[in-house]
Amino acid sequence: MNKTVTELQDQFRQLRLAETAEELPQLLREAEKASWTYLEFLESITGFELKKREAKNLERRLKWARFPYMKSLSEFNINEQNAITERQLSQLSELSWLEQHYNLILLGPPGVGKTFLAIGIGIEAIYRGFNVCFVTMGELVQLLKTEEILNKSKVQLKRIKAADLVIIDDLMYMAMDQREANLFFHLVNHLYERSSIILTSNKSPDQWGELMGDQGITTAILDRLLHRVEVVHMDGDSYRMKHRKKVFSAEV
Repeated sequence: MNKTVTELQDQFRQLRLAETAEELPQLLREAEKASWTYLEFLESITGFELKKREAKNLERRLKWARFPYMKSLSEFNINEQNAITERQLSQLSELSWLEQHYNLILLGPPGVGKTFLAIGIGIEAIYRGFNVCFVTMGELVQLLKTEEILNKSKVQLKRIKAADLVIIDDLMYMAMDQREANLFFHLVNHLYERSSIILTSNKSPDQWGELMGDQGITTAILDRLLHRVEVVHMDGDSYRMKHRKKVFSAEV
C-alpha cells in the first residue's frame, strides 16, 4: 500500500471529499510533526471535512434566502424605538417560537426597522441551521402567477414552500385582485403549521380585507396566520429620515 499523496487525493475526490483532498498534504505534515495517533489523524480528517461542509451549507442557505441586504440582530439598535424591549429581542433570537411554528407580524410605517428586524431574525435562523426565504409581497404575487409557466418561479416557490421560515416583506403594500388573493391563500394554507412566517406591513390585519377584495379569503388567511402569532407594533419616526445623508453640507 505505497500510494502517493496525489493518488490518495484522487481517491478522496472519488469519495466526494474534495475539501479534504485539497487539505491532505497539510494534514499529513501536521500529523507527522505532532506524532498523531491513527485515531487523532482520522478525527482531524473527518472534523475538517464536516467543518468545510457546514461552511458551504451556510453559504448556500444565505444565498437561497435572497436577502436584499445583510443586517444581523446585533446591529439592530434597540434604543431607536420603543416597540420591543431588549428581553423580547433576546426571546426572538432564541428561536423557540420558530421551532413551534409561531408567526410574527411586524406592523408600522415605512422606515421604523420592520425589514431590518425581519432580516436579522432570518440570518440568525440560518446560522442555527434553519432554511429561510425572503420575498417581497410584490415578488411573491408574480411568482405565484407565473408558477405554471416559468421554471424559475417554480424553483423559487419550491424553496419557499420547503423553508422553515418565510419572510414576506411589505404585505398589503398594494391591493390584490381575487385571483392573486386566492393564490396567496393556498400558499399560506400550505405553510400553515409546517413553517413560520414573518410578515411586515404598514397596514393592520383589520385593513387587509379592503386590499384583498374578498372578505372570505381574507378571513381564511387571517385564521391561519393569527392562530399562533406575535404582533409587534413598531410605530415611531423613520430611522432612515433621522439618519439621512445629505448632498449639501450645512451652511455656516
